[in-house]
Amino acid sequence: MTTKTETLATFASELKFEDIPSEIVERTKDCIIDTIAACTFGSELPWSQMMIKHALTTSGSGNVSIFGPEGYKVQPAMAALANGLLSHSFELDSLRMPSAGMHAGASIVPCAFGMGQEMAASGKDVITAFTAGIEVLTRIAQSSNHSSEDIGFHNPGINGGFGGGMAAGYLMGHSPEQMTNTLGIAGSLCSGLLEFAMSGTGGMVKRLHLGRAAESGILAATLAREGFTGPNTVLEGKFGWMNVFCRGALEEKLTEELGRRWDAERIVFKRFSCHITSHTPVQGILDMQAEYGFSGDDVAKILLEGDKKCGTHHDIPEPADVMLGQYSNNFCIALALFKDPRDPRNFSQESIEDPKIREVCRNVEIRELPEADKFEYALGSRLTVTLKDGRTLKHDAPSFKGLPIDPLDRASLWEKFSRLCYRLGEKEAKRLFDQLCNLDDIKDISKLDVTGKV
Repeated sequence: MTTKTETLATFASELKFEDIPSEIVERTKDCIIDTIAACTFGSELPWSQMMIKHALTTSGSGNVSIFGPEGYKVQPAMAALANGLLSHSFELDSLRMPSAGMHAGASIVPCAFGMGQEMAASGKDVITAFTAGIEVLTRIAQSSNHSSEDIGFHNPGINGGFGGGMAAGYLMGHSPEQMTNTLGIAGSLCSGLLEFAMSGTGGMVKRLHLGRAAESGILAATLAREGFTGPNTVLEGKFGWMNVFCRGALEEKLTEELGRRWDAERIVFKRFSCHITSHTPVQGILDMQAEYGFSGDDVAKILLEGDKKCGTHHDIPEPADVMLGQYSNNFCIALALFKDPRDPRNFSQESIEDPKIREVCRNVEIRELPEADKFEYALGSRLTVTLKDGRTLKHDAPSFKGLPIDPLDRASLWEKFSRLCYRLGEKEAKRLFDQLCNLDDIKDISKLDVTGKV
């Protein structure tokens, strides 16, 4: 009897570009564009520089780009490790809504684009590889029944390797059996704990989880190509992924609407450099300031009512560093009162230590929104702002621009891309952006310059 693991592997192996709807192709290109922008900005950050140094020292020269203006090229697994971390290095990478606890851009694009460079693949092949990865990854992630982070695992770290492995395996030309082994191997490479959020220390490690996920995808696919095997029940077996990393998992989700529902349409793009739970309250603060004209100095206290996770995982009134600040709903709301949250450079240690921002941060109360008041978008939020003059202002923030219901168009995507790729210079950033918009016309992506060096 065919296992569900084998069913997913066969689907990924046999997918063709012609099977993919045109709107999904465009959405995939958007995700690749967005991820490369996040990597390029992230490449200058201290923790990213540590990883790049490790990749250069460990790997030696190769054909696969570490995204950024420096133009480094290394071996595929080290490039995936670096680019996965760079993608997630500043909370700028894409995710999915409704949430499934996955980051397709950070875990799949480094594998699809990187192995595409290694294999001199076409743009169409890279798009197909990404689609194979996201269709498998999203179903595995959904099967968790949103339970993994309640246990203490960081979802993208424990599921991302499956998607990356499918993308890399597709470009290597894997058979269904080899794809099954790729999944079987990837299951033993899952990693990522949430203790950084509870401890209040060591926040850099969160960024590593996506790097390890992407590296695991390349490693699993490469070993499978050489004949290395893994269990064909790695997902649904007694000691498989769903029964070890999850509680109350939903096995039927693994193959639900496979080949009929295309998941790229559910990708969410961020405009603010913070955890996704902060996006509706940050959007709400901007909207309230525009409507009522108050400043951060006018605010006495704020009540945020939102998703359960806002309180259980993201109520951090005294963040010690930038990473924890980006993970803190309290800090992100406070920052948006004083600085433009669309500029990632404002999420800085200087802002963490700003006494005005810290004062507001301490005066943000977070509660779960009553069930009867919840919005269609699960992370919608309600803000109650009390001003020092005694006024109380209420505002509902049910969504933000970047969701599937209000997606970024190419003009908005270019605005983000140009902001993040400022080190390339506007001319080179526009050249790269335009080429990526036409990725499906490129015959050999190894010839596409992604660094700004010409």
